[in-house]
Amino acid sequence: MGNLFYYYDRYNPGELPRVVVEPPGPKSREVLNKDHELLMQSFVRWYPLVVKSAYGVVLEDFDGNSFIDLNSGIAVMNVGHSHPRVVKAVEEQVRKLIHYSLTDFYYEEVVEYSSELSEVLPIRGRKKFFFGNSGAEAVEAAMKICKGSAEGRRPYIIAFIGAFHGRTHGAMSLTASKPAQRRGFQPLLPGIIHVPYPYPYRCPFHVDAEECGEAVIGFMEEWIFRRMVDPAEVAAVFIEPIQGEGGYVTPPDDFLLRLRKLTSENGIKLVADEVQSGFGRSGKWFAVEHWGVEPDLVTMAKAVASGIPLGVVGGREDIMRLPPGSHASTFGGNPVALKAGTEVIRIIREEKLLSNVEKVGRYVMERAREWMDRYEMVGDVRGKGLMIGIELVRDRRTKEYARRELEAFLTKCFKRGIAVIGAGFSAIRISPPLVISQELMERSMDVMEEVLKEVVREHSSA
Repeated sequence: MGNLFYYYDRYNPGELPRVVVEPPGPKSREVLNKDHELLMQSFVRWYPLVVKSAYGVVLEDFDGNSFIDLNSGIAVMNVGHSHPRVVKAVEEQVRKLIHYSLTDFYYEEVVEYSSELSEVLPIRGRKKFFFGNSGAEAVEAAMKICKGSAEGRRPYIIAFIGAFHGRTHGAMSLTASKPAQRRGFQPLLPGIIHVPYPYPYRCPFHVDAEECGEAVIGFMEEWIFRRMVDPAEVAAVFIEPIQGEGGYVTPPDDFLLRLRKLTSENGIKLVADEVQSGFGRSGKWFAVEHWGVEPDLVTMAKAVASGIPLGVVGGREDIMRLPPGSHASTFGGNPVALKAGTEVIRIIREEKLLSNVEKVGRYVMERAREWMDRYEMVGDVRGKGLMIGIELVRDRRTKEYARRELEAFLTKCFKRGIAVIGAGFSAIRISPPLVISQELMERSMDVMEEVLKEVVREHSSA
């Protein structure tokens, strides 16, 4: 098996998943009760999974149940939970230096990590980086960089409907995924313009899927730049090359190339938000590479440091320039996170995880497309690598969202030991650790198909 399936030394794949007590069991419920008592419940949990430990692609709860993880801690644990190489690097770094504020002083770990990251960032020439603690912080920094480095006054930023860029105030102003994320927080940042995202299955312009990207670009040219704002006043366009929270939506193949051409012609910076799609998730280091597009800036977080908080903005040297004192982060570029991040890059490269992603991802797509032939409820299958969305609908003709059915599907999978969540309004989100074996992916798909059959029967009899 080699290092790729390192978790096999602890688990027999033939025994996974393993449910000994219907979750949540009594010990897990004790934690749940304390959680509700002590935490502000400003987030929404998918189901009552209480994680005690995790290793490789396996989660364990407090009652002895073992789950196959198809979430990766929300696309974070790309190299798997507690990868021995990451654990070793972190242990060694903790004994040496935990913190000393990169924005006020210097240390070697940031140079080492930046050199490694520079090798895989899909931007030519000399690059520079800024470090924060999260995806939202990376987006906030990128917004300031785009405005601060612009020639002339460019107060506007364009983002896409369906986008999720974070929940801090500036990032939330770009976000347009669900009303609950913005409700009650007005006024938001001025100068943000939202345009439709080319969602082939649900194209907002009601054209064929392959024409959707061209329609969006046409809308931007005709209705935004000709009637609303001069493109000379637009600092940047922020885009997720594959929308994450919006539904794991993959754009038409011509769209990002058209968008890059439009932004370049108007001196507008193109920012690729790769917080969820980066670090091998799509089968390439960064999802934007699937379309041969070179952005000006890339925002990164989640999988960057294998679960240790770290956010990064990387971009062309001539753009990555703000005046001293204008932007900083006390904990950004923490040496422990940087050491973990360096090891993540090396693991992806040396253990050839991109090849595994391509192989296992192809299997999932083929299997899920077979579901489309068998179950009317499966309306669309899309994705790249191990970033796959399977959209459920109540009616294929109307494409009515199957919200209740998705909720039932996810809960039933949880009860059977498969930890999987949704995206958008009714899509199943497949995003396991990139180290998952095809054997465990096949077992997961078997369980999910059994559950899907149940949900389809219940829907038919309702």
